[in-house]
Amino acid sequence: MRILDDLALLAGRLLMASLFLPAGIGKISKVAGFAASLAAKGVPMPTLMAYLTIAVEIGGGLLLILGVIPRIVAVVLAGFVVIATATSHVFWTIADPGAAAGQQIHFFKNAAIMGGLLFYFVAGPGRFALGRKEWN
Repeated sequence: MRILDDLALLAGRLLMASLFLPAGIGKISKVAGFAASLAAKGVPMPTLMAYLTIAVEIGGGLLLILGVIPRIVAVVLAGFVVIATATSHVFWTIADPGAAAGQQIHFFKNAAIMGGLLFYFVAGPGRFALGRKEWN
């Protein structure tokens, strides 16, 4: 049964990385536009924050795939998701019910991602990871 656990942990890491890695790569060619969207939301130092977002999404995605430093990766990505959610998915402030409903879905999707990252924090990367030795 342990092999199934390890395969599930690998699949979970790859699925989680499939969210973060492409998002970060997609922002590379649109840094100015992404920074402008952050500025419009009142984020301080939007250009710096745009580059930090790209670094966290790409770096976190790669580290998930490799399965190294899982606790640090889980905490950093969960913190990132908390900030992104608080910045972009405040559905209770939106007057239009349709738009609010869409943002509510994103809010709870992000809550589920945070839950998955907490599971990763506890369970570790599994056998099929470069960081498996540091976990045991």
